[in-house]
Amino acid sequence: MSFKNHQRQQFIIDTANAYTKRKISKRDFLRKMGLAGVGFSAFGMGMLGGHSRGKGLQLGNMAHAAGHSDMNEWLREVGKPFAGTTIRYTSEATPPTVVANELKGEFEELTGIKIEIEIVPLEQVLAKATQDVQGQLGTYDLYYLDQAWHATFFPDTVDPVEYSQEKPELAMPGFDYDDFSAPLVEGISKIGDKWVGIPFDIPIFTFMYRRDILEKHGIAVPKTYDEFTTAVKLITEAEKENGIFGTGLQAKSGHYSLECDWSQAVWGHGGSIFRADGTFSGNDEQGIMGLEWYQELLANAPASSLESTWDGQWQMMHSGQVAMVQSWDEFFPGMDGDDSPVKGLWEMTAPLQGPHTLRDRSAAGFGEIPDWGHQGGSSIALSRYSKNIDAAWLFMQWVCSKEMMVRLTLGGGFAPMRNSSFADPRVLEKARVGAGTTRHLPVVLDTIENYIASEPDMPLWAGLSSNEIPTELGKLLTGQEYGGDAKACMDAIAKIVDTQTAEAGLR
Repeated sequence: MSFKNHQRQQFIIDTANAYTKRKISKRDFLRKMGLAGVGFSAFGMGMLGGHSRGKGLQLGNMAHAAGHSDMNEWLREVGKPFAGTTIRYTSEATPPTVVANELKGEFEELTGIKIEIEIVPLEQVLAKATQDVQGQLGTYDLYYLDQAWHATFFPDTVDPVEYSQEKPELAMPGFDYDDFSAPLVEGISKIGDKWVGIPFDIPIFTFMYRRDILEKHGIAVPKTYDEFTTAVKLITEAEKENGIFGTGLQAKSGHYSLECDWSQAVWGHGGSIFRADGTFSGNDEQGIMGLEWYQELLANAPASSLESTWDGQWQMMHSGQVAMVQSWDEFFPGMDGDDSPVKGLWEMTAPLQGPHTLRDRSAAGFGEIPDWGHQGGSSIALSRYSKNIDAAWLFMQWVCSKEMMVRLTLGGGFAPMRNSSFADPRVLEKARVGAGTTRHLPVVLDTIENYIASEPDMPLWAGLSSNEIPTELGKLLTGQEYGGDAKACMDAIAKIVDTQTAEAGLR
């Protein structure tokens, strides 16, 4: 399908609104978005239709940081001309957005600028942002951008680094762009040399385990896929009668969560989703090995894994039903909450690595990066069409500042975007068991810096990863088709994927 830009934007708006009103299925929505060149990353996929992003967020101490007087005094002075202005930001329910919404009153008090944050399902975020840029309306001053949308929206956003140079009088002292994690900036917020926005959220796979259960059975913390498999089987055999399994999965048929598990299994066994020539490679030796490994895990996991997305997997961890998982780091703070029956029992370490060798990214296709830590992420971006661009810019700097990044982290216990946040004394002081814990963040930082993996960057991937691939995987895992034969399933997926990429002229 060939679009002029205006037609493409209207197609996106109409399709997103049709999905919101349930006039089309999720499958049709993603297929049409793929035709329009719009994809969705990991957690973005789960937010379609307003699904929860997970249960890990535990709001901690968000008390006013009165000691940070320099930034506050600067905001009081520079904000005076903009008092009475209203700034609007639309986003899905990411942890930093949720916490920022709780704290925005402080900025309003300092500057007199009113902040309205709309938290809506992801397809509505897309429709609102697209409609705004189509008409250059300036209804929204700030956008949430899933990393897969950056190519679509980068002409409509302001490069924050360039804007700081153009408007030095509005540049927050000590903002320090070099402090943002380089892998996140490159992977989430830049196209070429242009900053589309500023990194604002980074869910990523790590390895989490119940210390008490491993100690009970004399099991060393697994470091490789093979060691993990052995430990899973041993724990399931020993603890199944007590209602405890070695692991739990997010293996719901037809859901993106299953694709996330599967793609990490493929990477972890030396494979990739695509070859460099653009053909599907999940049915090669390494891909089959990864899927067979996942089938083995499923045999040692609660039956509810087949009905679970990330929410269900989190519930298994939180209820004490499973001993180990390799999954999203944002799960962890909820384990330490005051209402948690497993408070203080879970630990986190680097994602599983080896004994297989990672496939080089040059051998994969569509920008795919095989590695040990599956990631998703998003940015906050400044609209080029904002009617209050300077006031919006002040808020964007404030919410992404060193001080606020620390406080957002303390509020939710999730991974910050700035290197300095990880080393801040207040963050380190919260590295203990309790609500809003930060004791997992050293592992998260290590994973971001050394093991970050990314799915393919291609228009069709939104539909393939949330429909065709997990649907066929679900048929295998539930016994509906393929007779348990991983290769037969992968061959069927290869046929589907290769047909679509060929028809789309992608290879």
